[in-house]
Amino acid sequence: MRIKVWSSLLGLALIFQADGVLGRDIPNIFSNEKSFEIEGSRVENDTSEFFREKKDPLMAEDYRRQMEWVDSVFNNQTFEQRLGQLFMVAAYSNRDFRHREEIAKLIKEQNLGGLIFFQGGPVRQANLTNYYQSISDTPLFIAMDAEWGINMRLDSVITFPKAMTLGALPDERLIYEMGKEIARQFTELGMHINFAPVVDVNSNPNNPVIGYRAFGEEKRLVARKSMAYMKGLQENGIIANAKHFPGHGDTESDSHYTLPVIRHSQSRILDIDLYPYRELINEDLMSVMVAHLHIPSLDSEKNKATTLSKYVVTDLLKDQMKFDGLIFTDALNMKGVSSYYKPGEVDLLALEAGNDILLYSEDVPKAKQLIIEAIREGRLSQEEIDNRIIKVLKAKYWAGLHQKPKIKVEGLIDRLNTKKTALLVEQLFSNSITVTSNKNSFLPLRNLDLLNIASLTIGGDGQVFQDKIDKYAKVDHFNIDKGTNGSSLNQIKEKLANYNTVIVGLMGVTNSPSRDFGVNQSDIEFIKELSKEKSVVVSLFGNTYASKNLNGLPHNILTFENNEFTQKLVPEIIFGGRSARGMMPVSISENIKIGSGGYLEGLKKLSYSYPESQGMNSSVLAEIDQIMEVGIRKKATPGGVVLVAKNGQVVFEKAYGHLDYNKTQEVNTRTVYDLASITKVLATTQAVMFLASRDIIDMDKPISRYLPELKQTNKGDLLLKDIMAHEAGLVAFIPYYVNTVESGSWKNEYYRDSAFEDFNIPISNDMYAKQSLRDSIWNWTIKSNLRKLDPNRKRYSYVYSDLTMYLMQAVVERLTNQPMDEFLDQNFYAPLGLHTLTFKPHNKIALQNIAPTEDDIAFRKRLVQGFVHDPGAAMYGGVAGHAGLFGTANDLAVMMQMMLNGGKYGDVNLLDEKVINQFTKRQSNQSRRGWGWDKPEPEKGKGGGAGVLAPKSTFGHTGFTGTAVWADPENDLIYVFLSNRVHPDASNNLLLKEGIRTEIHDVIYRSINKPERAQRLIEE
Repeated sequence: MRIKVWSSLLGLALIFQADGVLGRDIPNIFSNEKSFEIEGSRVENDTSEFFREKKDPLMAEDYRRQMEWVDSVFNNQTFEQRLGQLFMVAAYSNRDFRHREEIAKLIKEQNLGGLIFFQGGPVRQANLTNYYQSISDTPLFIAMDAEWGINMRLDSVITFPKAMTLGALPDERLIYEMGKEIARQFTELGMHINFAPVVDVNSNPNNPVIGYRAFGEEKRLVARKSMAYMKGLQENGIIANAKHFPGHGDTESDSHYTLPVIRHSQSRILDIDLYPYRELINEDLMSVMVAHLHIPSLDSEKNKATTLSKYVVTDLLKDQMKFDGLIFTDALNMKGVSSYYKPGEVDLLALEAGNDILLYSEDVPKAKQLIIEAIREGRLSQEEIDNRIIKVLKAKYWAGLHQKPKIKVEGLIDRLNTKKTALLVEQLFSNSITVTSNKNSFLPLRNLDLLNIASLTIGGDGQVFQDKIDKYAKVDHFNIDKGTNGSSLNQIKEKLANYNTVIVGLMGVTNSPSRDFGVNQSDIEFIKELSKEKSVVVSLFGNTYASKNLNGLPHNILTFENNEFTQKLVPEIIFGGRSARGMMPVSISENIKIGSGGYLEGLKKLSYSYPESQGMNSSVLAEIDQIMEVGIRKKATPGGVVLVAKNGQVVFEKAYGHLDYNKTQEVNTRTVYDLASITKVLATTQAVMFLASRDIIDMDKPISRYLPELKQTNKGDLLLKDIMAHEAGLVAFIPYYVNTVESGSWKNEYYRDSAFEDFNIPISNDMYAKQSLRDSIWNWTIKSNLRKLDPNRKRYSYVYSDLTMYLMQAVVERLTNQPMDEFLDQNFYAPLGLHTLTFKPHNKIALQNIAPTEDDIAFRKRLVQGFVHDPGAAMYGGVAGHAGLFGTANDLAVMMQMMLNGGKYGDVNLLDEKVINQFTKRQSNQSRRGWGWDKPEPEKGKGGGAGVLAPKSTFGHTGFTGTAVWADPENDLIYVFLSNRVHPDASNNLLLKEGIRTEIHDVIYRSINKPERAQRLIEE
């Protein structure tokens, strides 16, 4: 049972349950209903009876302590001294020593109530705050105008979305979490008041000062969103501030520079603009900021700003709306009031109107003098002013200022910018992105193998946007400036002629209504012309009001802001890695109205986020950095890439080191590596599983069933399942190249250093093999001896063999009637968008993007780069069942996620889940192997090629060049490790000797398991 008991004071709700108090367990800090009697310096108040009546001794005791502290501070100061509590001045942490001393002087001499910090940095502000608090007789309120977080004012801190972005969220839960996180950051910085949320109902698209700062144009939406923000702040110790009372949402001028006039009727203001305030006040809003507006229907006196209007502040806000919290003026240096009154004078008028705290006062001594004179003249009551001072002191107690505040500066930046903070920001932006039009359900993009895609960014840097697009498909990228002239547009149109799909990133959007939000009409006309011929997807990065220019276009995505988060997230929505959930908080046109958008389901492709999004620990995963740095320092490999995916999200992807030890080029996550034996599982085994999923192949049959010419050979009776499990008696490998060299030199019958007649198989740069060499290798393979069978055994023992995949490649190519690389590209890689997962990359990818392997002095006599490292695979034409595949870490992650998804990925259905389970399970007690796939050792405490902590259901493979890929179906976990440890010498086995790949694998499990469980598994 839940009982809600309302205080007769401000109305802070005390919510009780049978098992305890849910709300803040302190009394109403803003009580002003019952009068204070001032006898000399003694403050009395009988509201503590309220708590005794409710029989809550803890709350009554806290209230007693509160009043003792307020009484002590109040009574130990003269009236002039305590009058300083009603003033807050501007402070900066990016200014010089003179500014510091000016503020210090005001604090010491005027007993300031607080400071509002503006530009600077967190550490500088923290040091200043500690200093200012140390010299102040009364603890200072520290405030900030941080509507979208501390980054609005300070450097080195992550930024949160602006209000209009939040207005597009489908619900308010994340906004509450944002308020909670901003409150935590405020607490870290020793701050107590955030001048947020903006609760203006932005009914005017041309509003030059509110606009994107408002949640939207509909009063209930604004109330819901601002309520969540308010509660997130206040329930976590920070005073929220609703602004700009009574409503700044329908102005066409900026009160920073002039006094805006709003000519709405009183009934319209009461119905629309004041609605959010009523809702928030009913839920314990602690403070309000009054705007500098002239509203004749509320106060007809010429040029009278609402801040200075007793009708607005006292009669309307206090008396009619029953608001008893703190009332702040907007900044008193703004032209909306400063154009009409001098510093000091404006402070007095604001106080007379009913405001409690005078913000950004420009002359505190003068203001104090005028206030004291006004009291002597009877214009103000000292009792009323003292009551406001007491209200401020009670609020300070609530904020914890009765304890001596001290900010811990060491590690402050890291505490402000946690991975959880970044994840929350990502979630806020992700859930706000809005698809306003999607003709024929074109989005998310499907049938990637049928699309020829280009991306075009207009008017700004879209590198992050385009880089993320590359994660999903083969896309060619183009860029033009905003307002590009006709001839240049014609040139770009010609370049786009052969593409059927164009993804446009409209950058350079501003927040200025007077300049059409920075959108150039010639760019819009170009996009519209383009859309007549092609499928054009437009993503507008910036102010949502600019989307009026997209009216009539078929596929539009609005991000509300342009930053690294939105540029990374939009491609995920376009290609189906994430769902889109945003809904328009304002109406833009007939086609783009409030509520447009909603749920657009993704395709369950990989998305990209932080470890914490999947319950993993970034701090633990950071140990991977150290492992890789040590490995590179010891020259186990010149560099590499590590990727971790959990539950369909890539949560860790990082590049280390360089392509070579000369450090000629850094590795990046787009670096393509020779995958070596990973070819066995992501090429040949995939093709075999594809055929098995369609009952085209039977693993219980002998290979001669599919290759009849083998019937009369020693290979004819070998069962496919034994071949794939490495239990068919095949020798481990054959050094084919030995047959083609003599005395360390190539035999002319096999090689030439340039293409010549039938010498046309590229083995390496400037090295070509005779066309018939592949046939020779096949013959040598078929004629090779089987291992000797132990007379006491009925079947061969396990021996890992490359020959298995030569044989299975032949089966695949016979049944598909095409080369295996073509079959894989058509049926796997192209439909999945994996344009860098390929054989023979020297034909498709720039060499500087491919990691070199061995400086081959024994066979090729040159550095191998862009050609397969394995000599046999090279001699086979670069496409062999056991080696030859190249790719990026992301490519491998997609393939493994398809496996974990039961053979499905996005709109592509490739394999039967039962077939996957059959191939990836352990096949016999002779080894740990599946069919093609490697697995952890079955014994406890042994991982084999995998980490010790990997479950036994894990499957994957390693590669000779220094690669590894593992998938764990129990935890929906993928681990990819890519390196070129064979550069420049393949005999370097430090990567294996140091256990770098397996150690990283165990770190990944420790990041998701409790440490004690991980340690127990290691010990087992």
